[in-house]
Amino acid sequence: MGSAQQYIDLFSQCRDMICSHSFALMNSKRDSAFEAFRNKGFPTKKAERYKYTDIESLFAPDYGLNLNRLDIPVNPYDAFKCDVPNMSTSLYFVVNDIFYKKALPKAELPQGVFVGNLSDFVSSDAFPRVESFYSRLADDGDAVASLNTMLAQDALLIYVPKGIKVERTIQVINILRSDVPLMVNRRVLIVVEDHAEARILFCDHAADDLDFLTTQVVEVAVGENAHLDMTCLEETHYKNVRVSNVYVNQQAHSRMDHNVITLHNGVTRNTTRLVFSGEGAECYMNGCAIEDKEQHVDNNTLIDHRVPHCDSHELYKYVVDDKAVGAFAGLVLVRKDSQKTSSQMTNQNLCATKEARMFTQPMLEIYADDVKCAHGSTVGQLNDKALFYMQQRGISLEEARLLLQNAFVGEVIDRIQMEPLRNRLHHLVEKRFRGELNKCEGCKLCR
Repeated sequence: MGSAQQYIDLFSQCRDMICSHSFALMNSKRDSAFEAFRNKGFPTKKAERYKYTDIESLFAPDYGLNLNRLDIPVNPYDAFKCDVPNMSTSLYFVVNDIFYKKALPKAELPQGVFVGNLSDFVSSDAFPRVESFYSRLADDGDAVASLNTMLAQDALLIYVPKGIKVERTIQVINILRSDVPLMVNRRVLIVVEDHAEARILFCDHAADDLDFLTTQVVEVAVGENAHLDMTCLEETHYKNVRVSNVYVNQQAHSRMDHNVITLHNGVTRNTTRLVFSGEGAECYMNGCAIEDKEQHVDNNTLIDHRVPHCDSHELYKYVVDDKAVGAFAGLVLVRKDSQKTSSQMTNQNLCATKEARMFTQPMLEIYADDVKCAHGSTVGQLNDKALFYMQQRGISLEEARLLLQNAFVGEVIDRIQMEPLRNRLHHLVEKRFRGELNKCEGCKLCR
């Protein structure tokens, strides 16, 4: 079983402790997830979905876990600010895998909208409309999802009732903080009911220069005629390992915008599984990764067209420098009778050095005959003619490279719907290419 055995032993020994700091809904899913994990263990690189990332080796180190749910001494509202100029947000914090509720935003959310611990929502009249989604969307046999279900003790719930439009962006800052190497199992459930709208911004940061391992499972239910705009931004450090699984289910005539931006990391594996369950739905999936040194970013996506008349648009771009490794594997699955499907998948990549490596695998699997589907992928280097042209006009070679790389990634950033966030990301991307550490306005932890 390799590195999986330590987690099997951990759960067997600590099951009662884990359950005592959780609640009935999450505990009811724990044993079946444990059996699934024990039977399969971690996937090897022979598994098609994980051929570019050695998952077993990432989980081999012996990390500490906060199973007793001890408070971490930090006041993130006082110490940490991640401001986006000109964008009004409702700001929340998750410290490791614990929602910080000692202080909450002063601005009130619309009536019925909830952001907080899933355990605190149990007494709500709306809980029956939420509980059915937990661990149902993520029940795909993935080992990391099973491990997360085994060990996660609470979940962040974002709930938007039917017909409610949330004007302010919901911003969630995930902070990794510890005095010892730490494993964090973060769980998120997002339910946007029929005719509702919301914008969510997740920002991942590491406050301490230590080894962190994060598993994250995000389950997203988007109701009929609903719209969810979700952006996930990672700015951690080279000692951070992040394995994130996002599962999305869309009902009829809904829209999902999902943006995944990796600016700083160590090893990142992002899995996205999106299912169209109702006709007339559309999704826009965009991602970019900027890598150098020996960073590793692997994005694996599946868009499952199960019903007719749905549109999917996917664009991922990488800039890979030094000895970094990038990987993208995307599959668009069009099932039988899913007629009038329209899908476009594009993956474009720049390798800035001879040592940089990029693996790309765009795929279409089509079982319907009346569809419009296309996919494409490129891997290349900066255009020598463009570099020469810019140098002829007094721009240094280094500056010319930065400008071209920035413009290359800019196509992804320009697809983000929130204009203030779009402008902020253009600024952060430019700083990233210049090798400058990104400090948020007023951030004491980043100094």
